Order: sequence, then structure tokens, then C-alpha cells
Amino acid sequence: MDERALAPVVPSEFVGAGESSTATAAKEVALTRAGALRLDAIDLLRGLVIVLMVLDHVRDYVHAPAMVFNPTDLTQTSPLLFMTRWVTHLCAPTFVFLAGVSIFMQRANGKEPAALSRFLLTRGLWLIVLEFTIIGFGFNWGPPLAFAQVIWAIGAGMVLMSLVVRLPAAAVLGLGGAIVVGHQFVASAIDAAQLGAWTQAWFLTMQPGPTLFLRGFVPYPVIPWFGVMCLGYGLGFIFRQEPEQRRRNVLLLALSLLAAFVVLRAVNGYGDPAPWSVQSSAVMTVLSFINVSKYPPSLMYVLVTLGVSMLLFLALDRLTGRLHRFLLAFGRTSLFTYVLHIYLAHSVALLIGVLGGLSVSYYFDFLSRFGGAPTGQGYELPVVYATWLAVVLMLYPLSSWFARVKRERRDWWLSYL
Repeated sequence: MDERALAPVVPSEFVGAGESSTATAAKEVALTRAGALRLDAIDLLRGLVIVLMVLDHVRDYVHAPAMVFNPTDLTQTSPLLFMTRWVTHLCAPTFVFLAGVSIFMQRANGKEPAALSRFLLTRGLWLIVLEFTIIGFGFNWGPPLAFAQVIWAIGAGMVLMSLVVRLPAAAVLGLGGAIVVGHQFVASAIDAAQLGAWTQAWFLTMQPGPTLFLRGFVPYPVIPWFGVMCLGYGLGFIFRQEPEQRRRNVLLLALSLLAAFVVLRAVNGYGDPAPWSVQSSAVMTVLSFINVSKYPPSLMYVLVTLGVSMLLFLALDRLTGRLHRFLLAFGRTSLFTYVLHIYLAHSVALLIGVLGGLSVSYYFDFLSRFGGAPTGQGYELPVVYATWLAVVLMLYPLSSWFARVKRERRDWWLSYL
């Protein structure tokens, strides 16, 4: 990679005629807490996947069979239910990939490696604490349950990134590629039951499994997600390029990822532990083809989700108007909105459950119910979608307010929210 990509610059799209880049940047360009330039399309993409994430969690709380069977189980699902779940597959890899891009942006805009390493270490540890306290309780509303989800993965990934951020971006990109491609091979070659005292470390880092120190589960082992974060860091230079060059390269990246997915998936060999198969209809066969493994993220999963996300980035790069402002409020307050939506979605689900005469106890100690929830405890998909829209609309004024706070103030602690 050209080392000039690490030089602090203001892209020409931000510079007006007769103005210096510095003056224009100060006037027109939003900055991160660390002073890095903000590219709206990155925040817009982050905002969009937050909206999709709310749909996924509302479905968990509201949909009748949500805790009865996996919505991507082709023997029990419907095309609409499958796609309702599948589109939310975009959320975690996009969040993690963009976290890597944002770290590169901070480095490229002049943040000293030592300062960046300290920030990544402390913010990563902070996210881990949040996951196992405020976030975990918000999801469960019950006895302590160590459920290591995406915030854990991002936090632990930042801790690891603090160790490699001094390396050249190309080296970090190579590391990420090796992890994403090779993780399945390594994981399938080792039996966790044979690791003895190292079993818990294996579940935390490589493969999903139960937590041994507390009641709970690790659906997001850190190493494969760290690989996705490394990809974001290693490809971050693309997002600092001039607009037309950036769009061409993002399009090339998206098409390359999707083409690799189609070819490798068609072969039905390495890349996902669940091969696709011909189903009873063409629609279900297509669903089988795209039914990739998230826990842990397979190579096929990473290729197709990041490919789609990059196409969405291109669409959002030209977005204007009310939808632009709407998504931007979520994208620039992603952690705040993430924490807030958990409590709001859980509370709204409880409210409509009570109004519908459903069991109140169902909404407490919620995460322990998968596979054992009573059939009929909830509503059908139209109610899920209506509740999702209501929760998103309730979130917007709060996220918009906090976005203004972050824009107008530079308190150090805001960088941790």
C-alpha cells in the first residue's frame, strides 16, 4: 500500500473554491473525537445496519417462534422469515469491518501509534465490561448470564488491534485474510473437549461454546471477528481516496467479494461447514445457497455479507435529504443507540405482551429460553415489523440529541460512547 495514504489529507470533495483545505475542513467536515475526518457514507452504513439490528432483536422478543427454532432452518422457516433474519446477518460483519476502517482513519489522520494503542486497549476493555454488565442485563432481565455477543467481539478485537496497529496496513490486511480464510480449517482440526483447562479459552477465541466461569454462552469467539476487523483496517485506505476513485474501488471490492462467494459456494467445498443443496423449489434452493454460517463467521458468510455491505455503501454515498439525516443520527451514536435499543425493544415487547395477555415471565431470563420457549408466546411477522418501526422512530430523537452533544462537545469521555 502507498504510504501516502497515511498522510493527513482533506479530500477535494470537502474543499470549496478559493478556500484552504484546513478552513473548509473546520467548517464543513464532521470530525471524530480523535480529530479524524468523518466520511458520511461510513456513518450512514453504520446507521442502516443499526436499523436492521433493531429488527433482529425486536423479532427475538416479539415473534412467536423466535425462541422455538432457528429462522434459517429450511425445514421449518418461510422465505419471508428467512430473509427477515438473513438481512440482519449484515449487521455484525459491517460493524466490525467499519471499526477496523475507523481505526485506520485515526491512524491516517495523525494519531500517534502509542496514543492509538492506549485508546484501543482502554476502549476495548470498556466495551467488554459493558457487554457483561449493562448490555447483558438489558438483553436478559434476569440472573447474571455471560452472553458474549458482538460488543464483546468488537471490544476484544480492539484489544488485539492495539497490539498490531503499529504494523503496516498491508501486514494487518494479510493477517485478516489469513484468519478469515483459514479459521475453519484450524477450528475443524481441534476438538475442544480434548483441551482440558484450555477449553474456555478456545470457546472465547475460536469456536462458540458455553462459558464455564458463569452461566452463559459465547456465540462470538473473538479471533474470526478480529480477522474481519483487520480486513477493515487493511482496506481503510480505500475510504480516504478521492470520491470517484473511492467509488470505483469500493465497487470493485464488492463485486470481487460477491464473485468469490458465488464461485466458491457453487463448488460446495471449503468455506462453510453447511453445504447448500437442491430443495423442493427454486426459491428454497436459492435460500439454501445463501444460508451461510454466522457462528462462527465462515469464509462464505464474510464474503457475501461484506460484498452486500459495500454495495450499500455505494448507494448511501450519494444519499441526501431526510433519510440521510435519519441514518446519520444512528451511525454517529452507534454505541449509545445500541445500548438504548436493547432496553427500549425489550420494554416495548413486554408492554405489547402484557396487552395481548401473554406470559409476563417469558420476558425475564430471556436468553436462557432458546429451544424451550412455549409455542405461541408472541405474534406473527406483521406485528414484528410494526413494532420494529415503532422502536426505530422512538430511538431517533434520542440518538439525534446525543449526536448533537457529540458534535458540540469534545469531552474525552464521549469517545467511549
